[in-house]
Amino acid sequence: METDFDLLIVGAGMVGASLALALKNTGLRIAIVEAQDLLADHQPGFDDRGIALSHGSQRIFETMQLWPQLAHQATAIKGIHISDRGHFGVTRLNAETESVPALGQVMTAKHLGIQLNQALHSHPTLAILTPLQVQTLEQHNKAVAVRLSDGQHLTCKLLVGADGQFSTIRQLLGLSSWQREYQQTAITTNVIPERAHQNWAYERFTENGPLALLPMSEGRCSLVWTVQSGEEKALLECDEQQFTEQLQQAFGYRLGYFQKVGQRSSYSLGLMQTHQPVQQRVVLIGNAAHSLHPIAGQGFNLGLRDAAVLAELIALHPEDCGHPQVLHDYADWQQQDQDKVIRATDFLVKTFSNNAFLLGHGRSLSLALLNGLPSVKSRLAKTSMGLSGKQSKLSRGLPL
Repeated sequence: METDFDLLIVGAGMVGASLALALKNTGLRIAIVEAQDLLADHQPGFDDRGIALSHGSQRIFETMQLWPQLAHQATAIKGIHISDRGHFGVTRLNAETESVPALGQVMTAKHLGIQLNQALHSHPTLAILTPLQVQTLEQHNKAVAVRLSDGQHLTCKLLVGADGQFSTIRQLLGLSSWQREYQQTAITTNVIPERAHQNWAYERFTENGPLALLPMSEGRCSLVWTVQSGEEKALLECDEQQFTEQLQQAFGYRLGYFQKVGQRSSYSLGLMQTHQPVQQRVVLIGNAAHSLHPIAGQGFNLGLRDAAVLAELIALHPEDCGHPQVLHDYADWQQQDQDKVIRATDFLVKTFSNNAFLLGHGRSLSLALLNGLPSVKSRLAKTSMGLSGKQSKLSRGLPL
């Protein structure tokens, strides 16, 4: 059956754009449908919040030849300091110990989004359809047919839903999902501490949830502060001095006094996993398939691995990228990665967002013991770097 496109990607966010760019040199006819205008020098919906890229994600972008454009605004994570407020246990992960230049990199979502947009506009076989939405979807044996909000009717061999947590494609397919509400809210902003961060990231567990500080350029740190839902209103509305005083109480003085705070924002936290995200000639990736708590900073990195694995399998079958074997192999490969990360994230939230006396001492002892077990700590580091489990060609530095 002749189709308009080989691949139709719905959603031009970071995961959808990365999939299109990973397949740039395959010659496949690709279209990307995005609800917002997609300008080369502007990324609507993205801001100055920090995005933590694992070492594995950096390698994917290097293989895609995008890292030179990203590197000049990236800040390396040389170490990660993990602690539990009010308890003695501490664990430190170190890039030198793991024989890597950095455990990860931090940049703003805005910078990453703009670089991806600029690369999309130089894609030789990509049609950019904006600002449009998919309104209907029909699955057939050899193709998927969609109708867009401007009345266009298009067909493709494979449709990829990369349209985020509230995915239209998931809704049109009538797919259910498993969800857990944590009754927590994340406050995000950039802060400047008194002392230099020296390229260290901090994950501090408190009775209300984790507090993460990621190193950024110009002496800044990207803050993700988890609080119980309802408590964020006061922290968002108070003045800068009141905010820094409460942040100081939660984090401590390891970086001295916090001297400046950027614009604050917040979002509610939960866990979502789509049941059967692989359907007949349709697959959901990224936040359309799973949405995670930011406790381990794995959300975007897992979505990028979705894109890398799918791109490798598509490149193996360019004559029919939506063939059942492609989707079977994708589900068999990536479902294990998704399940592992989701289980680990949920366990960390439930274990480290609890002020039970005995549990707090158990966490502290676990962190202290972990710091003295190099082999176990190394496995934790490899998991955080996205290097555990089966690796795609892109994450191993191999072109498709």
